[in-house]
Amino acid sequence: MQIPRVLVTNFNKNFTGVSSTTANVVAVQKNSLDIHLVGVPLPDCPDPISKKEAIEISNRFENDSDFTIWHVRRNQEMRIAIWVRDVLKKRIKIVFTSAAQRRHSLYPRWLISKMDLLIATSKEAASFIDNVHSVVPHGVSTENFFPILDRDKAWRQLGYGGDFGVACVGRIRPEKGTDLFVETMLTIMPQKPSMVALIIGKTENKHKKFKEKLIKKIAKENLSDRIIFTDEISAENMPKVISAISLLIALPRYEGYGMTPLEALASGTPFVGSKTGYFEEFSSHGKYGSVVELEDVANAAKAVLHWLSKNDELDIFSEISRKYILENYSIEQEVNGINKAYLSLLKD
Repeated sequence: MQIPRVLVTNFNKNFTGVSSTTANVVAVQKNSLDIHLVGVPLPDCPDPISKKEAIEISNRFENDSDFTIWHVRRNQEMRIAIWVRDVLKKRIKIVFTSAAQRRHSLYPRWLISKMDLLIATSKEAASFIDNVHSVVPHGVSTENFFPILDRDKAWRQLGYGGDFGVACVGRIRPEKGTDLFVETMLTIMPQKPSMVALIIGKTENKHKKFKEKLIKKIAKENLSDRIIFTDEISAENMPKVISAISLLIALPRYEGYGMTPLEALASGTPFVGSKTGYFEEFSSHGKYGSVVELEDVANAAKAVLHWLSKNDELDIFSEISRKYILENYSIEQEVNGINKAYLSLLKD
């Protein structure tokens, strides 16, 4: 059986976690499927087409049993796909991927109920929606994220100063725990005088005051040259940073899935995370990272110091963490799972 034409929507102008996981999948699928990206461009993906072009493509069939798959991941994308199928009466089938590990509100639940096929990224995410067809964990592009031979040199080349670095990655906002990362760094910086901490991510207007308070708090401790807001780093340059740091620290108050620990492990970098998303599963009972309770700065600091004490063992860690990702969370495994779900639509 051959997979029908696939249209993958991306209607968010910001490069979010959903954008990143979508890009990873499409970058691989484009080599074997008749696939089009609809909306906003994504790295390593085909040039996007417009919504109007997507509707026109959905009219093209070789026989009466043909249909087009629309793969959507956001509320707006579900809504538009439903309109194309049910109002414009185009022969499409809608696939939705859900990563949320909480009960959806009423309107998203209604949208989800109208999907032709549901994919969840974890068993926990699947427990919050009905009629899930497949559980397909997100995977990492191991071609983009990989360990490097000389981490010290790679860190120096980034130009942030210090002998080594740690980082958190994500939008600057309370939900992502940026303030918890800062508090953790303020706790341990006196014990690590040669360490630099990077806060990587974009700040939306509504969170600028939140960021300004953090900047003032850091300045008060005379650490502005060691706790650095880098702003957003492009998807193309992110692998260089993740492979150069000694530890990734992710302390969100909520995370649907959470890709950054997997990207770190693929790069040979351990992580400290909070008890949300799929972080506990990624850590494999503490073998590849530590997970602490939400907002537990004291234990986060202890976990960070524990992993930094193993800096000399990162070459060995890189080998085992890379193997772990290849065997459990590669992008190829995710694509295979999604493609199998697509094929199941032919049997309906």
